[in-house]
Amino acid sequence: MSELILVSATGLAREVLAMVRGSGQYDVVGFLDDDGQLADTTVDGAPVLGRVEDAISFRHAFLLVCLTSGRARESVVERLRSVGVQESRYATAIDPTVQYPDGCRIGRGSILLRNVTLTAGVTLGAHVVAMPSVTFTHDDDVADFATFSAGVSLGGGVRIGRAADLGMNSSVRERTSVGDYATVGMGAAVLSNVPDGETWIGVPARTIDRHRMRFGSESPV
Repeated sequence: MSELILVSATGLAREVLAMVRGSGQYDVVGFLDDDGQLADTTVDGAPVLGRVEDAISFRHAFLLVCLTSGRARESVVERLRSVGVQESRYATAIDPTVQYPDGCRIGRGSILLRNVTLTAGVTLGAHVVAMPSVTFTHDDDVADFATFSAGVSLGGGVRIGRAADLGMNSSVRERTSVGDYATVGMGAAVLSNVPDGETWIGVPARTIDRHRMRFGSESPV
């Protein structure tokens, strides 16, 4: 059984730990975390072994970056690259309940929790996180570091940008896109393309008017 180290002792990391223990996918050696208060402690029975950059010392273990923010995962992967950690060091953790037929692709470092579904021709990039019960429909294309909270549903042919963040139970209409580093709020229904870096909320989803929100005006939705 391959050894695995979870980078950052987050709630997501605890979920991954429980998943891989149950499935026997990996032998979890422990966590790496920069929080000094966690040094020499255990989390759910697994030891905190050191700081993030100490990953370079555990050359025989695979790694998973378990931060829920795609931007944060991207930052940690860049830090680890700077100390010599190559992309081949990253594991992929997929719950046994996940459905993905031949023709779907899942990148290294990705985490797919319980009851995630990929229907046909779906491509997920590297370091993508999908929480329970996310649905990817035919021909969806997801860039690296994107994050999907529980219950997200994508129509067919959707494009999701790098480190985009989709909130719980949100949905995206077929053949539309969510740009790089964009955010979709909880329960939002995206019916048109979301530009890079914008935050959209509501049903139908619209961009947040930051000027109006700042001065306490009525919600844009």
